[in-house]
Amino acid sequence: MKKPVRKKLITWSVIAVVVLAIVALVVVNNINARKAANATLQTQVLEKGDLVAIVGATGTVRANQTATLLWQTNGRIEEINAGVGDEVDFNEVLASLAESSLSQSIILAQSDLVTAQRNLDDLLNSNSAMAQAQLNLANAQENYNKVRWNAVYANQARETNENTINSAKARVVIAQDAVEKAEDEYNRWGEAADDNPQKAAALSSLSNAKKELAEAQLALDHYTNTPDAEEVSISQGEIALAKAQLEDAQREWERLKNGPDPADIAAAKARVAAIEATINLAKITAPFSGIITSSSGMIGDLVNPNSEAFRIDDLSHMFVEVDIPEVDINRIQVGQKVTLTFDAIASTEYQGKVTEVAKIGTSSGGAVNFKVTIEVLNPDEQVMPGMTAAVNIIVSDVKNVLTVPNRAVRLVDGKRVVYLLENGVAVKVEIEIGSSSDTLSEIISGDIKEGDVIILNPSTDFTSMMTGGPGF
Repeated sequence: MKKPVRKKLITWSVIAVVVLAIVALVVVNNINARKAANATLQTQVLEKGDLVAIVGATGTVRANQTATLLWQTNGRIEEINAGVGDEVDFNEVLASLAESSLSQSIILAQSDLVTAQRNLDDLLNSNSAMAQAQLNLANAQENYNKVRWNAVYANQARETNENTINSAKARVVIAQDAVEKAEDEYNRWGEAADDNPQKAAALSSLSNAKKELAEAQLALDHYTNTPDAEEVSISQGEIALAKAQLEDAQREWERLKNGPDPADIAAAKARVAAIEATINLAKITAPFSGIITSSSGMIGDLVNPNSEAFRIDDLSHMFVEVDIPEVDINRIQVGQKVTLTFDAIASTEYQGKVTEVAKIGTSSGGAVNFKVTIEVLNPDEQVMPGMTAAVNIIVSDVKNVLTVPNRAVRLVDGKRVVYLLENGVAVKVEIEIGSSSDTLSEIISGDIKEGDVIILNPSTDFTSMMTGGPGF
């Protein structure tokens, strides 16, 4: 009856030995795994330093302005005033065609321009016309008053009492004095231009004074003279003519007194511009100041419309245009510093700045890019339009900050983490990063400090064995 109990004890002993052996084997394997992991770990001591974050791209150099100038009409080249490398000014004539080779419409336009310009000048110099119209009106009024007095009082008896005549004489004397003063004032402006406002005002005052004198003299004549029958007859015919002349003068004054019609001026200017445009078909002018970078044709050559004459570039400012991927575009801002190098210029780095960032992207091949314009701040004669440029846009430049190599950062459950090595154990630490470059990132928060040892190549399997926690 006791033999079965002994047999059970032996069985359990065997099982315990086996279990202990398995546990010992696991421990040994873990130790060996740790040793193996430690042997392959790459670590680095965290330090503070400077961080320059850049966005790189390549682009092509362009001038500030570029224009290809084409002939606009048929003709034979008569003059060439500029060649490749020459600096030219805005609106400078670079080349022209012989007049004898031009179409009739262009030749006739030169004579039409004289008339059109004269009409425009007349409208613009309206002060002189206004003054003349006012003088004509005053003279017409004076003449009409004279013949009207004769017609109205020809058959009426004259008052001859001494008081009336003396009063009329006094009126004439006063009016004469006013005319003399007005003449002196007008003569004071004798050297001034006809459209001078002060001269025009003086002429108006003189006209009014003469009008008053004429009326005063007519009144005096009325009281001292009796027109004969022939004079009365003549005056009846003169009054109709004088009235018509006065009405004409009045209409002209009404037309001019407020200055020229703006619509008339605009039409005259448009006419001049249209004629000038026709004449300018026979010549090439610089649309802006710059340098001639290409020239075609020689004196005597026949040209056709749209045949190339020159290329002009404004090299006072040089720019590089690059395409930036949409993932980086929000890091780019106007004013950011840029470093540039050129394939054609060895061992020289140039400085630049961002001047424009496109607000709308363009899609090509499934990728969306935004155009960014960079001005080269220190170009020299080696920098030429069309060159390929490598640019590094400095999106941030921070000093003395705690940085971490990008290769050490992992994304776990949507959060950025790094692993520190503490007493041979990997410890996961959550962090937030700021500025980043191709190799480093700024640490702006997290339970981490200068001098900590960070694991550069954390392994998921290795970390599980060391911590018993989840992998990377």
